[in-house]
Amino acid sequence: MNGPLPPPGRELGHYVSDIPFDPKAEPGGAYLGMGSASQFRLTWLKFRRHRLALISGVFLLVIYGSLLITEFLAPYRLDSRNLDFIYAPPQRVHLFHEGQWVGPFVYGQTMRLDLDQLRRVYSDDPQDIQKLRFFCRGEEYRFWKLLPADLHLFCPAEGGRLNLLGTDRLGRDVLSRILHGARISLTIGLLGTMVSFVLGIVIGGIAGYRGGWFDHAMQRMIEVIQSIPSIPLWMTLAAIIPMSWSPLLVYLGITVILGMLDWTGQARAVRSKLFALREEDYVLAAELMGAKTPRIIGRHLLPGVLSHLIASASLSVPAMILGETALTFLGLGLRPPVTSWGILLTEARGINIVALYPWLLWPMLPIILVILAFNFLGDGLRDAADPYH
Repeated sequence: MNGPLPPPGRELGHYVSDIPFDPKAEPGGAYLGMGSASQFRLTWLKFRRHRLALISGVFLLVIYGSLLITEFLAPYRLDSRNLDFIYAPPQRVHLFHEGQWVGPFVYGQTMRLDLDQLRRVYSDDPQDIQKLRFFCRGEEYRFWKLLPADLHLFCPAEGGRLNLLGTDRLGRDVLSRILHGARISLTIGLLGTMVSFVLGIVIGGIAGYRGGWFDHAMQRMIEVIQSIPSIPLWMTLAAIIPMSWSPLLVYLGITVILGMLDWTGQARAVRSKLFALREEDYVLAAELMGAKTPRIIGRHLLPGVLSHLIASASLSVPAMILGETALTFLGLGLRPPVTSWGILLTEARGINIVALYPWLLWPMLPIILVILAFNFLGDGLRDAADPYH
């Protein structure tokens, strides 16, 4: 009501505004419409408040999106060698030369043999300025092993070289090998999680809904599997893979092994949730209407636990990546010519290699960043999917 107050003893007038009500314009209005929002929108509204999880999700989307254009991002092919620069240290990118702006460039390197320590010694040549090229034509490759191409995001100067993370024992660019190895290490985590996800939903769903002897048998089997240490069990199963298998079959075999040993946690989570949900009235109504068990589980029960399963699945992907890295590091996982982050780390197993050529440990950095991002993302999804949080 506008204007001065009426004299004492008189009733206050009533005023009804004809301005359309905008809940978002009111204090706290962003949450006034949450009562009619879908479960997905409620989860998203809570998830985006978890800034660290949101940043991690964007980071993982960028990383997995880059797998589609690895050949374009890498300055060299996976098998490209330069035998004149074996174990060359990383080159620094400079912008200024003697106080003058040049643009992104690296100095050329000269090599000499140190016969006292029996090692190659590299030093920068200040007179050899090699400017970087962007969106350039470089080494030819076959995009996704199908289409011939030679376009790269960045390339060395004409007649020069560019090894931002150094080279290995065969003169191969470490950065290019890390980018190519990401395809194997990151996809094996997703595929292994999908295997465990399907097994956990099917076995845990039947055990939680039906119960009885099937539930008891599954629980005893899960307890036996979980009582065996993971690394020795992985090693035993990986050692069974025949040496004559092709790299693709070994890749699929390792994926199945990692997935089949990780389904127990998913199955128990599904079973515990379904034990509570199967007593709800809507489940009884579906049973009285003649719905079959697969429809009741898939249509009525699983949607209630799917958000929790997605959160737990995001936490199991790092375990898959570490499992593949550990098996490969021990020599029981993937084998060349397949390249993964675990295979790259096998080249830095000796203490002498680490002391003399520490840049061979660079593959540890993406492993650490991806695992941290998945953990932060899983924490955010778990909090957002929790209806009591």
